[in-house]
Amino acid sequence: MAKLIYAELSFKIVGILFDVYNQLRYGHKEKVYQKALIEEFKRNRVNFQRELYFPIEFKGRVISSYYFDFLVENKIVLELKVANDFYQKDMNQLLSYLKFKGYRLGLLVIFTHDQLKCKRIVN
Repeated sequence: MAKLIYAELSFKIVGILFDVYNQLRYGHKEKVYQKALIEEFKRNRVNFQRELYFPIEFKGRVISSYYFDFLVENKIVLELKVANDFYQKDMNQLLSYLKFKGYRLGLLVIFTHDQLKCKRIVN
């Protein structure tokens, strides 16, 4: 059986996400959930960086950029979405982030009308 990457930390993050969802429920913009998550990360002493900017360079010039919603404990890229289900474009986006910066694990989280869903994306 394969060992989960960052199992303890990812379970802690998911638990915090469920706390946020159970408190706020559905119907808010992504920024509202982000702000609540920031408060819960601080309360639980989880180190994070928010809206992390990474430029994409080509031949010495910045041609585009990525913004991670969160980088948790300098290990897990966390992307939040308000949607009905997982979309391939969002999974591809997160996998691109992981490959671009060499991180091993990403969590794609969606706040739906009836539940919180989380998908582990492994690089």
